[in-house]
Amino acid sequence: MSKNKSSESVKVVVRCRPLNRKEESNGPAGGIVQMDLRLGQVILRNPRAPASDPQKTFTFDAVYDASSKQRDLYDESVRPLIDSVLAGFNGTIFAYGQTGTGKTYTMQGAWMDPEKRGVIPNAFDHIFTHISRSQSDKQYLVRASYLEIYLEEVRDLLDPKHGSARALELRESPESGVYVRDLTSCVCKSIKEIEEVMNMGNQARAVGATDMNEHSSRSHALFLITVECSQPGPDGRKHIRVGRLNLVDLAGSERQAKTGVQGERLKEAAKINLSLSALGNVISALADGRSSHVPYRDSKLTRLLQDSLGGNAKTVMVATLGPSSLHYDETLTTLRYANRAKNIQNQPRVNEDPKDALLREFQMEIARLRAQLNHRKWRSKQKKEQVDGEAWERDEDEESEGEEEEEEVVEKDAEEYVKLEEQRLEMEKEAIKGDQFMLAEEKQRLLGEKERMMGDLRKEQEATAQLTAKYKAMESKLLVGGKNIIDHTNEQQKMLEMKRQEIAEQSRSEREIQQQMLVQDDETLELRETFTSLQQEVEAKTKKLKKLYAKLQCIKAEIKDVNDEHVRSRQELEQTQNELTRELKFKYLIIENFIPPEEKNKIMNRLTFDP
Repeated sequence: MSKNKSSESVKVVVRCRPLNRKEESNGPAGGIVQMDLRLGQVILRNPRAPASDPQKTFTFDAVYDASSKQRDLYDESVRPLIDSVLAGFNGTIFAYGQTGTGKTYTMQGAWMDPEKRGVIPNAFDHIFTHISRSQSDKQYLVRASYLEIYLEEVRDLLDPKHGSARALELRESPESGVYVRDLTSCVCKSIKEIEEVMNMGNQARAVGATDMNEHSSRSHALFLITVECSQPGPDGRKHIRVGRLNLVDLAGSERQAKTGVQGERLKEAAKINLSLSALGNVISALADGRSSHVPYRDSKLTRLLQDSLGGNAKTVMVATLGPSSLHYDETLTTLRYANRAKNIQNQPRVNEDPKDALLREFQMEIARLRAQLNHRKWRSKQKKEQVDGEAWERDEDEESEGEEEEEEVVEKDAEEYVKLEEQRLEMEKEAIKGDQFMLAEEKQRLLGEKERMMGDLRKEQEATAQLTAKYKAMESKLLVGGKNIIDHTNEQQKMLEMKRQEIAEQSRSEREIQQQMLVQDDETLELRETFTSLQQEVEAKTKKLKKLYAKLQCIKAEIKDVNDEHVRSRQELEQTQNELTRELKFKYLIIENFIPPEEKNKIMNRLTFDP
């Protein structure tokens, strides 16, 4: 990948969960993962290797051990990304790791406990707090969508007919990149509304129990938030910035021997592993930099994450680990993938005045409805003035109270005019009925005319009411900066968050400096060395040779581990294939022996195979 000035590496952080009760009772005491929070390093011990063998060390942007808090991870690693989304960039956060390592807990957490709220609820709070504190000349439109990839089919979790609905199709456009056609999008005006959208989708999501996780996600889930912001520019025109935030909760990679899945669960596991394998291939191709082809189209997951990996987005990858020695191979695989992902370069840019911005459409529609409404009310006002025979008088103070109060006065006067007109028409009807000298035919014609006028008046009133309701509904969807959307946005809370952000920024800078110093120390050590005798030089060179030999042995061991992992993965794929083939043969046997040939032919003729 070519690195230009606007490129930015994927940010990779690693989190390790504590040992669970089952692992504490079954496995040997202690874990295999150590974390150096100061240097951002993960040290992995091979439980099957001799104690003299060197341990594997991986360095990341940040690491979080079993005692880490949800808020620490969010403030230090996620908050800067959400700020970028609010500034008009695309952003993606996804959790990657083996099943049962805490991906869903990291992304969602415990919603009712403030200390255990995950990335997603904290992001909701961050977005709406930012809007409430922004300037009053800014207008916002916040939309949310929720989908899952189940058995390689994209399903809309917000569709009421989710279970029976057809799979959605992926499309691509030059402006917005890859998108899902006909995906439900809900306009959200508060934290409560967007949480309701999330909860509604979670109820429809596919989950199931395995030997490794009682509530295992059986699908990849993607919650998409679009934040559109309108703000006057230096040229006096309103400019729109659109930020898109992808919150991705991946299903965990799993081995059939450990999870003990069968039947439908086995089929789900095969599809999950296939898409995660495709994701690994994409990460490897992008990290390699020499590959001319990146296999994004190998799965729906990699297709949806195309912009997030190597495209127009800022990306944070949270790799989750299990500390148990039982899962050493899976932990090592996750660390290798995460280590490769650090080398991926994205090209994020601000999405300014895009063609697909809904906010501009909303603003134009509101302006059109307001003009129609004002015109109707002005006509009503003119008619009332003609009926009363005198112009409305208004004090100068009333004129300066603002557009909203003026609209309320005009609306009230229009309603008053309708009542007066109805009374006048009723009086005229009574007068016509009571006229003794008028012919019956003339009476009937005049009464019919008055009835028609009454009908037109009611239609006009209904149309105005409908227009007013539509105008208010459209206007209510827009959020205006400076308005108090949430109750607790006071100055003390704002100052506390700023201090917390400063501490997180200092920790991040300190860790980066420590990592740079560690690398520079190794490079400059040889330059600083001076020798007083040949014996001293021989000892120093011998020491360096031993160090290089140890590195060589580590690389050889790494190559062997990679080959062993490849063989193991191939055997697992063959085992899964054999299980699925056996199940397919069993179903063919049922068809051949229990379904009449004519019925079988009818079924075969009606079959349509997925592309």
